[in-house]
Amino acid sequence: MIIDNDVRIRSHHVRTYMGHKEEVCQLKWSNSGKQLASGGNDSLLYIWDRSMASLSSQTRCLHKFEDHVSTVKAIAWCPHKSNLLASSGGTGDQFIRFRNTQTGVCLNSINTGSEVCSLLWSKHEKELLSSHGPTQNQLTLWKYPSMVKIVELLGHTSRVLFLTQSPNSCMVASAAGDETLRIWNVFETPEVTKLTTGTTCAGPFSYLNNIR
Repeated sequence: MIIDNDVRIRSHHVRTYMGHKEEVCQLKWSNSGKQLASGGNDSLLYIWDRSMASLSSQTRCLHKFEDHVSTVKAIAWCPHKSNLLASSGGTGDQFIRFRNTQTGVCLNSINTGSEVCSLLWSKHEKELLSSHGPTQNQLTLWKYPSMVKIVELLGHTSRVLFLTQSPNSCMVASAAGDETLRIWNVFETPEVTKLTTGTTCAGPFSYLNNIR
């Protein structure tokens, strides 16, 4: 069960999303705020649309996807194209799938060869960053839609569980099961000159990695 609350109003409970039979592992609102993607331990991916809310405040799903074969914990909405969602499952899945959430069509999929733990789109380029589990525990930067691999970033010694962008959208922080936080200069704004590949340590638990 997913409960949508709005703390700005007296009656916080706005609507309820019913569908998952096991734990909900990931929630992501679309850039417009009109659609919600949810991934669960039941290997299901749901797309919910606010406009489909019923009078009982229990919302029907817009789409239910069953093609992932393990926990759906990596979800990312594309900032360049509305209704484009990337998603992936856990250890037994290894595929990144791209869908049009309006039509429900799977546009493309790619086998990454390892567990995908997190996904992050560049806000400036048509690029997607994925973080992975064993055996390499790497970050992989892909060109979209060709899904040509641009670079692999190594350093973590355990699965990379979480990715987040800096306010200027150029740098990415990765947190892993090895209890380290690494800072990567992955994405660039059009005004930034490309950097020479190299690595400098910014502290005992954080690293600045210039990959270009």
